[in-house]
Amino acid sequence: MNKLIKSVLTKLEENGYKSYLVGGYVRDYLLGIKSYDVDICTEALPKEIHFLFNICTNNYGGANLKIDKYNIDITTFRSESNYKNRKPTEVKYIGSLKQDLLRRDFTINSICMDKEGNIIDLLNGIEDLNKCHIKMIGDPYIKLKEDPLRILRAIRFATVLDFDLDNELLDAIKCNYKLVGELSKERIKAELDRILINKNFQKGLNLLKKFKLTEVIGLDYQDINYTKDLIGMWAQIKANDIPFTNNEKSNIINITEVINKKVIDYKTLYKYGLYINLIAGMILNINPKKINRLYKKMPIKDRKDIDIKGNDIINLLNIEPSKLINTIYEDLENKILSGKLKNEKEKIKEYLLQRK
Repeated sequence: MNKLIKSVLTKLEENGYKSYLVGGYVRDYLLGIKSYDVDICTEALPKEIHFLFNICTNNYGGANLKIDKYNIDITTFRSESNYKNRKPTEVKYIGSLKQDLLRRDFTINSICMDKEGNIIDLLNGIEDLNKCHIKMIGDPYIKLKEDPLRILRAIRFATVLDFDLDNELLDAIKCNYKLVGELSKERIKAELDRILINKNFQKGLNLLKKFKLTEVIGLDYQDINYTKDLIGMWAQIKANDIPFTNNEKSNIINITEVINKKVIDYKTLYKYGLYINLIAGMILNINPKKINRLYKKMPIKDRKDIDIKGNDIINLLNIEPSKLINTIYEDLENKILSGKLKNEKEKIKEYLLQRK
C-alpha cells in the first residue's frame, strides 16, 4: 500500500477508529489499474475526522485530503434512506462496515482493504470482479429509483472495465431508463464524458441506444472515429441539451466545419489553427504528422505575419482608414496561402498597385 494512504489509515486506527479503503481504489488495485482517487470509510464521526486531520467537514459527512497526487475522501460508516432528488433525507452514523457497504451501488465497488493490505469482501465483490459483472448491491429496481445516476454509472463501468451488466440490473434499467431524464444536464455530461474518452466508447454508446437513453438524453450520431480529445468526440454527436462552455461550443463548431470540408490545407490551418485541424484530422483519418508538416511549411500563420503594415497600405494606395483595409488583407491572405503571391514586402506592394 502507498505510504501516504497507509499513514491516513494508521492515524485513524491509532486513535481507536476502525478504517478501511473502499470502492474504486481497491477495485482498480485488484485489476492492476493505477488510481489516485481514494475513499476511506471509518468509525470516526465527521467532527472526529475534522479534529484528527484539522480540516473542514464536507457535504458527505466526512472530509477531503489532498496529499501529493492523491485525492482522499474520508467518510463515516452510515446508513441512508428516503431519497429525494438523489439525496438521502435521512442519514444515520453507524458502527457497522457491512451496513455502510449495503448503501453503495455495485458489488465491485464494495471491496475493502485494511491498513495491512488485507482484503475484506463482505458482499462477494471479488466474485463479480472475476466474472466481469456489474451487479447492483440489493434490489436494483429500488437502487435505480433512489438515484437514477446509477444507470449511467453502470454503463460507464461496463464501458471502462469492459464488463457485462448483471441480468437483474439489465431488466431494472429497461424498466427505469426514463428516470435519467430527471438528472441535471451537468451530471449526465460528466458520465458521458467518461464514456466517450475511453477507447471502448462504442460499447457505452451501444448500451445507451439499447436502453433508449439516446432518446431520453437527446443524442444523435452515426459512425464515430475515436479521438483522444473529448471535444473531438462530441463534435461527432448532435447533442442540443448538453451544457457546453462557450469555448467548447466554439471548438465543436470549428471542428465540424473542417470535417465537412473533408480537406486540411493551408487555408483551413490558417483559419482554424493547428489544434482544431489535428482533431478534425483524427476524425478524417489524416495522419497528424502530415498535418504538422503542412503547418510548418505555411507561408503565414497569422495576419501579423504578412510583410506589410496597415499604414503602409494606406500610404501606398492613398486611401483613408476604413473596412477596405480588412478586405485588402483578406485578399492578401488568400493569394499568399494559395501560392499566387510571395510574402515579400516589395512583391506585395507591386501586387497592390496593380490592383489599385
